[in-house]
Amino acid sequence: MTESSPARDYERRVHTSMATWSAGGATGNGTEAGRAGFDATALVHAAQAFRETTHIVREPASGRIGVAFGGGLGNGPDQAGYALLATLPPLYPEWLGDRAFNEAHGVRFPYVAGAMANGIATVELVVAMARAGMLGFFGAAGLARPRVEEALGRLERELGDSVPWGMNLIHSPNEPELEASVADLYLRRRVRRVSASAYLALTPSIVRYAASGLRRGADGRVARANHVFAKISRPETARHFLAPAPAAILDGLVRGGLLTAEEAALAREVPVAEDIIVESDSGGHTDRQALGAVFPVICALRDELSRTHGFARPIRVGAAGGLGTPRAVAAAFAQGAAFVLTGSVNQSSLEAGLSPAGKAMLAEATMADVEMAPAADMFEQGVEVQVLKRGTMFASRGKRLREAYRAYASLDAIPEGERDRLERQVLGVSVADVRQATRDFWAERDPAENAKASADPKHEMALCFRWYLGLSSRWAIAGTPERRLDYQIWCGPAMGAFNAWAKGSFLEDPSRREAVQIAKNLLEGAAVVTRAHQLRAYGAAVPAAAFHFEPRPLD
Repeated sequence: MTESSPARDYERRVHTSMATWSAGGATGNGTEAGRAGFDATALVHAAQAFRETTHIVREPASGRIGVAFGGGLGNGPDQAGYALLATLPPLYPEWLGDRAFNEAHGVRFPYVAGAMANGIATVELVVAMARAGMLGFFGAAGLARPRVEEALGRLERELGDSVPWGMNLIHSPNEPELEASVADLYLRRRVRRVSASAYLALTPSIVRYAASGLRRGADGRVARANHVFAKISRPETARHFLAPAPAAILDGLVRGGLLTAEEAALAREVPVAEDIIVESDSGGHTDRQALGAVFPVICALRDELSRTHGFARPIRVGAAGGLGTPRAVAAAFAQGAAFVLTGSVNQSSLEAGLSPAGKAMLAEATMADVEMAPAADMFEQGVEVQVLKRGTMFASRGKRLREAYRAYASLDAIPEGERDRLERQVLGVSVADVRQATRDFWAERDPAENAKASADPKHEMALCFRWYLGLSSRWAIAGTPERRLDYQIWCGPAMGAFNAWAKGSFLEDPSRREAVQIAKNLLEGAAVVTRAHQLRAYGAAVPAAAFHFEPRPLD
């Protein structure tokens, strides 16, 4: 990561400060009494200068532990009488994660931009990440197939096979045909990376994608054509992806002509996914898990199942959710994350497909400005998503619809007074208008839903309430001014943490929040935090300031 001129100026100040410690004059080997620094300023500089070889030394007379730079110190006490405790080689943001992740996917940085639904993770976002040596996934969830196909065509034209990129495949229990159609599209168009989200169990579509193209390599190992990034938050869900696909699903795909017998046989030797995303307290679909609690459990499960099945290659486990500051990113890597994935913070970026009004709302959010609300795609199952609370009434209005759905058997069973309040205070239009709009939508998308609604008034009510829940996110994307209080903006506490960290810096202004700048600053800061921790681990009295990194423009 090459730094811009403000950063280079800072590094020059670091070197100047180091030179002032060399009051006795240099002899070329960097071992003079003046070269070591023991005070807070020296230790802060050592954390910031993480790309330099750093020696940790002890002053015998006082026992103080400090730092020195350069390559001249030997393995024993140096000429100035300092005892050399350790030498820390240069540290780079590229190396914070598992280098096998970088090699497997051809990226420079162990950093992924998540697939924010309804196209909020835009083609522009994916392209920006790919060209910066990172991995991005297009947010295909919630989009009709023509929109997905159009985005895919743009990515093929912009990026082709020159750099890695991916698309989202979301579990669609209410529309399994759509899920199967999108998976088929990805296979036919040779999309090599898919972010699998909201899966509670495996479906034939995700198994088909994972197993298609499996072959025996020259080294005898099973080689993959396609890579599944499985986003999970519970061990019971992770278990499905950390094991070979069930025989019943594989056999059914073979009978249907969707897999070859060889592909199905090889699928029994490998896990469904070799990249697992442990999602903690995030925006959108979330179990609001604490990363420090769930991540070790998933890693232990990974290790257990790898031993049980004798997998030849290690499974990489990444971290997501709550990653809005360098300290949070550094903590994820310290737990052993092979890579990190960000979501909420990218939604406020210039490349994100959210309206300027929505981005401005996100830029004002604090950690407490989030709330759970009914999910449009799994409304009947009672599933919730985490959304922005500040500046919008979507969460409270969505909950009123859920209460009405649970209390009444049909739209017509809702008492007139209550129905009138729902029309005025929640829906914004009459129930009759919602009914007609819902019928028109499903007549084009899936006419079977209208037939089911005619036979089941409860299902009709669910579809009509999903009209509001679904459109609310699109109003936020379009920036519909008269629907501002209905904006559904997926958001986790990471957004508030990011805003607090960015305050007073160039990233405070939403108009300067480029996704790559956000990513590089998080990684650069995580490297500073990691170096500060290394220094402290060797006994240096590292001040709190050493763990702080202020955002700055980075090339």
